[in-house]
Amino acid sequence: MKKLLSIALTALAVLAFAISSPVLAADAGAGAGVFNANCAACHAGGNNVVQADKTLKSDALAANGMDSAEAIINQVTNGKGGMPAFGASLSAADIENVAAYVLAQADKW
Repeated sequence: MKKLLSIALTALAVLAFAISSPVLAADAGAGAGVFNANCAACHAGGNNVVQADKTLKSDALAANGMDSAEAIINQVTNGKGGMPAFGASLSAADIENVAAYVLAQADKW
C-alpha cells in the first residue's frame, strides 16, 4: 500500500510539474537580451514611442490589462494595434523570457 501511494504521489508531482505554467521557467535575464534586440527600439526605458500612454511601467500595464505573463505573451506573439506580431520570428521560450523581463522591470521603469 505504501509503495502504491508513493508511486501515485510521484506521478501526481510529475504531472503537476508538466502542466504548470511555462512562464515559471522563464528567464528574465535571457529576456533582457531578447528585449534589447527586438523591443527596445519602441520600448526603451519601458516607454512606448507609438502610443505614449501604453508604456511598460507597472501602472500602465495594469490599466491596460497587460500585467500578467499570459497577456504579454499574447501581445508579443500576436501583435495588436501598432505593435507587430513576433510569434513567427521569436521562439515561444524567447517570448516567455521577454514577458518575465517586462514584468520584472515594470516597477523599475
